[in-house]
Amino acid sequence: MMRFYVAGIFLLLCLSGFSQEIKNDSLSDYYVRFEGDSILYSSIALDEVFLFDKLEFGDRKEKLRYYILRRKTLKVYPYAKLAAERLVELNDSLAHIKKKRHRKKYTKKVQKYIEGEFSAELKKLTRTEGQILVKLIYRQTGKTAFSLVKDLRNGWRAFWYNTTAKAFKISIKEEFHPERIHEDYLIEDILQRAFASNRLDRQKSVLDYDYAQLSNKWKKSPPERN
Repeated sequence: MMRFYVAGIFLLLCLSGFSQEIKNDSLSDYYVRFEGDSILYSSIALDEVFLFDKLEFGDRKEKLRYYILRRKTLKVYPYAKLAAERLVELNDSLAHIKKKRHRKKYTKKVQKYIEGEFSAELKKLTRTEGQILVKLIYRQTGKTAFSLVKDLRNGWRAFWYNTTAKAFKISIKEEFHPERIHEDYLIEDILQRAFASNRLDRQKSVLDYDYAQLSNKWKKSPPERN
């Protein structure tokens, strides 16, 4: 039942019509004209390049925990990326549809498409994978799954979704804070390494944090080991 629940949450989020600012990764061109010179010079703004430290672990248990987290994060990230893209696409499309019944009809079309393509896979997610997905949706949209469901449906429906989630120990109010939660930082580290190796398609977070600064912070103040 929990897996059907996680799938339902995701499908609702993909249908949400709220505008989200997604930073694209296209390169920007900058042009400079020198005084007295007719030549137009062009330079390109490149993406940041990170030098990653070698992964080090205190013991075998810590190493195993990291690799389990990596497997789960790599599995659910594409769904979080898709949710953010659908939020933007749906909102852009609905902006050009004036009649309410046409907007409703279009939304149902999108719902059928998403359900047909992704629901079978989403139902296979475990509890921990579902919780990571909720965190990554916040990373990509800046809104909790609870807020998105509340805005899409209503507060009462969001309350029941959250109550049901608690029965499976999953919170749809969960946010993503790599600056103060070590597991969230590890998720961000996993993503950045996967982006750099082209294992995942990069989609920048809408949240305001710097990965390099996060790495330095956690290196200087590592969490206490259990």
